[in-house]
Amino acid sequence: MFDAQRLHRAYDIARDDLLAERAPEGHWVGELSSSALSTSTAVSATALVRQYADLPPQRRESIDRLIEAGVSWLARRQNADGGWGDTDKSLSNVATTMLACAAFHLSGAAEQHGAVLQRGLGYVERAGGIAGIRRRYGKDETFSVPILTNAALAGLADWSEVVPLPFELACFPQAVWGVLRLPVVSYAIPALVAIGQARFFRRPPKNPMVRWLRRRAVPATLEILQRMQPASGGFLEATPLTSFVVMSLTGSGRADHPVAKRGLDFLLRSVRPDGSWPIDTNLATWATTLAVNALSSGGEDVSGLGCLDWLLACQHRDRHPMTGAAAGGWGWTDVSGAVPDVDDTSGALLALAALRRARPSDVLARIEAAASAGLRWLLGLQNRDGGWPTFCLGWGTMPFDRSGVDLTAHALRALHAWFHDVSLSGGETGWTVGNALRGVPLKWRFGGTPRRAFPTADSARTTQGCFDHLARRARRAIRRGLRYLQRQQRSDGSWVPLWFGNQYREDEENPIYGTARVVLAHRDLGLIDSEPARRGLAWLAAQCDADGGWGGRSGDAGRGYGEPSVEETALAVEALVAGANDPSLEAALTRGLDRLIRATETGRHRETAAIGLYFARLWYYERLYPIVFAVSALGRAMHRWPPGTSCPPHSPPIEEAG
Repeated sequence: MFDAQRLHRAYDIARDDLLAERAPEGHWVGELSSSALSTSTAVSATALVRQYADLPPQRRESIDRLIEAGVSWLARRQNADGGWGDTDKSLSNVATTMLACAAFHLSGAAEQHGAVLQRGLGYVERAGGIAGIRRRYGKDETFSVPILTNAALAGLADWSEVVPLPFELACFPQAVWGVLRLPVVSYAIPALVAIGQARFFRRPPKNPMVRWLRRRAVPATLEILQRMQPASGGFLEATPLTSFVVMSLTGSGRADHPVAKRGLDFLLRSVRPDGSWPIDTNLATWATTLAVNALSSGGEDVSGLGCLDWLLACQHRDRHPMTGAAAGGWGWTDVSGAVPDVDDTSGALLALAALRRARPSDVLARIEAAASAGLRWLLGLQNRDGGWPTFCLGWGTMPFDRSGVDLTAHALRALHAWFHDVSLSGGETGWTVGNALRGVPLKWRFGGTPRRAFPTADSARTTQGCFDHLARRARRAIRRGLRYLQRQQRSDGSWVPLWFGNQYREDEENPIYGTARVVLAHRDLGLIDSEPARRGLAWLAAQCDADGGWGGRSGDAGRGYGEPSVEETALAVEALVAGANDPSLEAALTRGLDRLIRATETGRHRETAAIGLYFARLWYYERLYPIVFAVSALGRAMHRWPPGTSCPPHSPPIEEAG
């Protein structure tokens, strides 16, 4: 065993590093990894604009330099097997490699980088070519069709290989999009419109009536596309989606359309000095709420961080033009292209609960009003299966639209943080959830808001009848959410998340992340001793390697071997700390804590791993993830074992580093 002083010193190091990452305004921005996939699509889009648009000489010269830098960056990032992965820490995949090859063709660099291109094309052929791309994405055409469109524009595929997306369906009201069974996910309507039109103009349908009907829908859907485009010009602030829209409009003869022009401006602004692009502008809101909640877990007084006004300003106050989401939610960034979603709204609500301490009454009223709107938004998005989706209620046909255990666990934690602890209007009522919560009593102290899109501070205080109605909704939501999580637990005790993965597993899933997140929800709700939580903890403990690490292992042929990651190790440790009263978990917890402490002592708590899954299974890593997760895990452990105690108690001795 080791002295808890070492644990406390490690926490101090990680905490100070996290605080040092704050922006001058008091919030966190972080940094997303550069992406070969994003860079490829941006190079293709700008190369097509250079070819077809009427550009002034100075603009053309700047685009030429940008394309040259992007192509050179791609050439330097090719993996030994000839392919490209999404990041410099990613395994090669057929989708990114096909897009990189298309970029070399469209940029006019095919001859200059002939050897690089031939190795890339060889990888694509070995991975199954077009059929390999379709296998990778299955029935979800959100990304397979854009990739093949890019390939067709580059002459690497025939237009007959591009599925004709039904862009005319965007003319229907947003309220019915979910029941139309669209072949793309809810956030990809801009791709549906632009790419569907490109395929229509490049290879029109043979039936004259169908041709006439679809042509009639072009102007209306272009107007819809224009209304969806945010002020920044970047759809979802995402380089790939924006690039696909720009290249599709340009490739169908509309390079001078306002949407294409604003999209090009976004791409030119978001390129990095080394010629690369990230998958998104940033995850500033997500990073900030993760940081606030991690520091709060360590017992820090986060009320003085200075990020409250910024976080409140990030809340969406109008119905979103892309998804139709109501006001009240938060997206992942403060930039205009963000879309309100369950994970970021849950994180923001947890952060607001932590930031409310020692506030004067006028500031507290603003926090309560924002929380009121956010909680209503969250309750309104629960699916019929009891789980929470990412963006839209009822879109369940595509993988990234279905309910997710990570999203559901986060939503339950957010609901509990406010209803259990906070009195918004001075009234309170006590009740017991019942069997779904195994008899754990919770006090719900929440004042409802009038039935309006977004409340003011004054409107956050209403009648007891309105409060009772909202309390009943939340009680049912928690019951249903817990039942959903129980149904989703695998036979081995694990849960699989939607938005994080492990590239070294054949299925690319990350049950360590998912299981840890669900266990933490059970911890917050007082259910850590429930049977599902115990099974999840036992599964997590069994995944710990001999050196105390989690993640990165591979026994799957052809997927290589990865080292355990700081992110996954920290998540597993925090979950095991919650179940530390179980002696069967002590060995894994001891090894995990020791590894995490050693990583912090040697500065390796900053080492990132590509565990993030963005839209359509695009891998990324974020600079702040390992630091944030380490702070949260070490902080929880530090408060579990004060100085002078063994850590954890009754554990077998371990050898300390150094």
